[in-house]
Amino acid sequence: MAIKHTIHCLIGCGIGEIVGMLIASAFGWHRLGRLPLAILFAFIFGYSLTYRGVRKDAGSAREAFKITAATDTVSITTMEIVDNTIEFIIPNALLVNATQPRFWWGLALSLSIAFIITVPVNRYMIRRNPHHMHMH
Repeated sequence: MAIKHTIHCLIGCGIGEIVGMLIASAFGWHRLGRLPLAILFAFIFGYSLTYRGVRKDAGSAREAFKITAATDTVSITTMEIVDNTIEFIIPNALLVNATQPRFWWGLALSLSIAFIITVPVNRYMIRRNPHHMHMH
């Protein structure tokens, strides 16, 4: 279950991260402008994917949002901290544009490491609250 939840988180975060980085790269923003935009989009896409699935079964939009926030906030936050830390460590990964291989392998590497670190976090969350995954 933790792997499944983390894959779902990875998809949302990955899409958001890529969209944010592509937009910032197209505008030639420095890394300090790229990171907040990428993080914002990671949360938007991550929450949106979960909300869409949860909304079908939730009684109201408010209930669906509460469930989404409860099940995804720690996961997305962990993934973004790790992902962006790795991006910062890779020389010039946050300075190159989307036409350069370093842009893409840097994202792939950082998201892969973030996935590996986020699985145990989600496993802990599920063990701490078994209803965590049933809400998702």
